[in-house]
Amino acid sequence: MRALLVLVILVVALALPAPAHAVHVGRVPEVALRASRPPASEIESHYLEWHEARPTRLPTVAPRRRARQGEPVKALYITFFALGHEGLRNHALQLIEETELNAVVMDVKGDRGYVPYPSDVPLAAKVGAQDLIMIKEWDEFMRWFQEREVYTIARIVVFKDNPLAMARPEWAVTDARTGELWRDREGLAWTDPFRQEVWDYNIAIAVEAARKGFDEIQFDYLRFPTDGDIGAARFSRENTEEARRAAIVGFLERARRALKPYRVKIAVDVFGYTTWRLDDTGIGQQIEEMAPYIDVLSPMLYPSTFHAGIPGYRWTVPYPYETVYLSTKRAVERLEGTGVEIRPWIQDFPDYAYDRRPYTPQEVRAQMQAAMDAGATGWMLWDPRVRYTRGALAPGVQE
Repeated sequence: MRALLVLVILVVALALPAPAHAVHVGRVPEVALRASRPPASEIESHYLEWHEARPTRLPTVAPRRRARQGEPVKALYITFFALGHEGLRNHALQLIEETELNAVVMDVKGDRGYVPYPSDVPLAAKVGAQDLIMIKEWDEFMRWFQEREVYTIARIVVFKDNPLAMARPEWAVTDARTGELWRDREGLAWTDPFRQEVWDYNIAIAVEAARKGFDEIQFDYLRFPTDGDIGAARFSRENTEEARRAAIVGFLERARRALKPYRVKIAVDVFGYTTWRLDDTGIGQQIEEMAPYIDVLSPMLYPSTFHAGIPGYRWTVPYPYETVYLSTKRAVERLEGTGVEIRPWIQDFPDYAYDRRPYTPQEVRAQMQAAMDAGATGWMLWDPRVRYTRGALAPGVQE
């Protein structure tokens, strides 16, 4: 049954088109925003070989010290499905073991709303978020990172949550034309960012992740939807900028209180354009307003997602260093004095919006350098295929 469910997910994902791009020059664009992640077909088409969750086999090498206090965080990301794929999972762990990487981001609630390990949050099982378990022996899995002092970051996709929306439609965004669930371009339903029941569910998952030993909780999709017929999306409150901003800040304030006893850092992934725009970018994300409640701001600075360019650069894909440097610098300057770290996501996947070029090791490395040159406290590699460019990474120092 699980294998059939995964096959259905993959078939739907593979049918989706990649987003198009717009063109503006020399100013921060007022554009209809599109997804700041690669399309689902890029994310899930690499998991056609499916296995039921089984005892997790990890690389057997001697532990060595990796992350140190005050050092730049250098992370890669392991997707929900890759956690359950032995080859992809161990490839990521091997890179952490053998290169300069000292941190990892893992899905604790992924883009499809599933939680990868057996959860004690009752609602997770009730809504179907436990239908696909990637790793049963999660504590053992976490020990691998702890023994190596690898900094662990729990990624939680917040409002994009198909299982919760379907199980609790009264908490979901609805379609004003039909009264049914509103769906994005992937055909996925979203929960209503105004509903505090949705906040509490995600915060409960965050607290559980903190208890499992994660060093940082990273909230993604902490925003209002952008992909699909937004004009037909109906929320429980009027969708004004003031209301959107209040919802996002309200969630973060509530999460900060709940997570305070666990002494974890709180991070938020934001659209790259939020570093340039002073409004909420139409999605509720205004970085100065979020700053009092977070420790890390992680703008998604993939050159492929700046569909309308940035000031001075009509196309950003050919200019990975400049795109990351200027956008990071902008965020650092705006949040100076707040104590918030800037740690951007950078692109380690082929372009999908401009000319579909693959990024070379030198171009991936240029983004890392750009982030540090602009004042970031580290960087995180995003590759939804979980391949990653080994040639862009410096060797680790054996101790």
